[in-house]
Amino acid sequence: MLNTILHGTAASARPLLIAHGLFGSGRNWGVIAKRLSDERQVIAVDMRNHGSSLHSEDHSYEAMADDLAEVITAHGGRADVLGHSMGGKAAMLLALKHPELVGRLTVADIAPVSYTHSQQQYIDAMRTLDLSAIETRSDAQEALLPLVKDPTLAAFFTQSLDVKGRAWRLNLAALEANMAKILSFPEGLDTQFDGPTLFLTGATSDYVTPEHRPRIKALFPTARFAKIPEAGHWLHAERPRAFEAALRSWLNAA
Repeated sequence: MLNTILHGTAASARPLLIAHGLFGSGRNWGVIAKRLSDERQVIAVDMRNHGSSLHSEDHSYEAMADDLAEVITAHGGRADVLGHSMGGKAAMLLALKHPELVGRLTVADIAPVSYTHSQQQYIDAMRTLDLSAIETRSDAQEALLPLVKDPTLAAFFTQSLDVKGRAWRLNLAALEANMAKILSFPEGLDTQFDGPTLFLTGATSDYVTPEHRPRIKALFPTARFAKIPEAGHWLHAERPRAFEAALRSWLNAA
């Protein structure tokens, strides 16, 4: 089963399962998860090929959805689910394949469509880093910055670095081999998720556009849409308080 990080204890409210995005980990969601755990148990997972979870050549959304189903089954059999980016696609497929396991679904800044941009440059940057010369996480950030050109991304990537072990907690080979699958979304789905669904996006992000809405509504007919002002694709990191407030309001809605 996926590595899980539990925040809080089982409560009357359904637990919340958090599925992170590409190159992330359950640890990235620690602050928001801890704050939300005042009302419900929060289960943050490391997705396959990330963090302390299994390494596998299979990084399909079908496999990732089944991973999440296994976690929910082990924690009572029903949960609200939040997924960001890659994790959002896995969460969507989970809800479509196993609707009985999902209460409220929150999809953070991603749509059930294929994208044309690549994340290969970040894999190349991480591979380029001379880990033998790294003594601290700040060393790694400084070395990555010229390669990724963004201090926020450099700091984010190094959260997945085992500094003492001088190794990435990412299966870079599997992520590279499956990049086309990661950027896509399964086609030919003949099912819908009728449960309450929120697509929560960054106001300055272009990952979810009006052109995506017919596809979203075809799969998630009850979908609602909300935006976090002054936030891009990494909306939970850029505006954590606003993100938490929006999520809490949605989870507690009648």
